Amino acid sequence: MSLEILDQLEGKIQQAVETIQLLQLEVEELKDRNQQAQQAYDALRNENEQLKVEHDSWQERLRSLLGQIDNV
Repeated sequence: MSLEILDQLEGKIQQAVETIQLLQLEVEELKDRNQQAQQAYDALRNENEQLKVEHDSWQERLRSLLGQIDNV
């Protein structure tokens, strides 16, 4: 009887080890995906900042042109 219990325990331990290994792989995959998402976020944030600067520049040029028209 004790041999049967040891076999069951061994099976459960092996199953737990396999589950832990799968979860570790999943964690690594999720870390990679998170890093890729962070890089994409950073790129979009930089692009957004550049577009804001460009927008401000265009807005200033338009104000300047409108000011010149008002002076005429």
